[in-house]
Amino acid sequence: MGALLRTGKLLGWLCLLAIAGLAGLLLLFPSSLGVSIPWGQIIGAELDREATRQRLRLAPGFQYSIYADQLPGARLLRLAPNGDLLVSQPRAGRITLLLADRNGDGQADGSRILIEGLTRPHGLDFYQDWLYIAESDAVGRVRFDTATGNTTGAYERLLTGLGDKGNHWTKTLRLGPDNWFYLTSGSTCNVCIEEDPQRATMLRFRPDGSELSIYASGLRNAVGFDWAPWNGHLYATDNGRDFLGDDFPPCELNRVEQGLFYGWPYANGDNIPDPDYGAGNADKIATAIAPRHGFRAHTAPLGITFLADPTLPSAYRRSALVALHGSWNRTEKDGYEVVALHWAEDGRISEQQFFWGFEEDGDVIGRPVDIAGDGAGSIFVSDDYVGAIYRISAGSAAAPAATSNQTRGTLAEEHFTPAQISAGRQLYIDQDCQSCHRELPLVNLQARYDSGGLARFFDAPTPPMPRVSLSEPQKLALAAYLLAGPE
Repeated sequence: MGALLRTGKLLGWLCLLAIAGLAGLLLLFPSSLGVSIPWGQIIGAELDREATRQRLRLAPGFQYSIYADQLPGARLLRLAPNGDLLVSQPRAGRITLLLADRNGDGQADGSRILIEGLTRPHGLDFYQDWLYIAESDAVGRVRFDTATGNTTGAYERLLTGLGDKGNHWTKTLRLGPDNWFYLTSGSTCNVCIEEDPQRATMLRFRPDGSELSIYASGLRNAVGFDWAPWNGHLYATDNGRDFLGDDFPPCELNRVEQGLFYGWPYANGDNIPDPDYGAGNADKIATAIAPRHGFRAHTAPLGITFLADPTLPSAYRRSALVALHGSWNRTEKDGYEVVALHWAEDGRISEQQFFWGFEEDGDVIGRPVDIAGDGAGSIFVSDDYVGAIYRISAGSAAAPAATSNQTRGTLAEEHFTPAQISAGRQLYIDQDCQSCHRELPLVNLQARYDSGGLARFFDAPTPPMPRVSLSEPQKLALAAYLLAGPE
């Protein structure tokens, strides 16, 4: 069993467990819920180079190339001082290092796994000669040599016992200008009163792991945050709650300050009382800080990066890029792009398209997640839908997608016992998975996944599906049944 688990190395696939309940609602009330899910993220999607070439567009003055691909579930990015790019892959439990493009061909010079065997690693950053990694339930660190791109010594966990149950289990980690680490922990639910006071917050701690405290609260799912270089203010994206219609509530950009409360779950948007939890909580709502900018509802802003690059056009000198991952809780899809936020001298914020075309007439070919700039002309964007990294630079037009410098592996043929398949079939029935998959047939899985890849996805399902606990043998049995071909 353990050997099968260790074979997992592919893009995540469908959460067949908790999706059944949502699927039942979709079948009964699809229009009232306003749902249009990008199914490719769940059943597996691959980079379509021709569609990418034809559809992806950039703001005037920029061009792009595909820097690397075949990075299943690529999420957060961090540039090492030597130009190497680190990529977190939560479902694979690893951090991958992309070697800087030193030969000038527009692509990473290679890739290798830097560290693996982690618990859904997401956020990462550097301090002195350490690489810090935010797993879903802990923060750890390992010695990192920026000259060689190698880790040395053992990986050690500084903070443990962080909550990762339910929805929004990812943790984002950044080193602040004050040399404290900041850590966001999303809510367990769509809307509820949290039992764990650390959920739906931003936390802060010292580099040695001491003095962990809640820095700000009422942040439902603040995945991305960064500091404005011209004044040091901290801004964080936040994803608004679901099931209140196509156009409410807005997703948010908050200026985060220590000790303040940002509204969730009692209020949404500009402190409008929540229909479930607003009544009787006027005192809490009165203390809530309204967002500085509202994104369109359900567009799911994730990574945010302020641009501090003197080579960029002057219009981008007081600007940040934000990755809109894209909606699932809307009748018609929205988001699926990178937008530029521009700060005027009086503090007003305007929003413009910057990198778009990932969704067109409901057809999705990518979902931006995070952004990193090297300060010398290159901006990197991760895409967890197809496992790609794009590089954006100054130029006159969008460049055709580059040829991959990585070779797709071939899955080894696996053989499953009748007992495994039978146990997996019973799990499939017990979890009522068929209520969804009558509408979404599972076909050709063997061409894309092995048992370890499927089993690992169950640990980190794609929202809106919450995590459901299965033992290691159960996950492998369910994977075996699905790969053998469900009836």
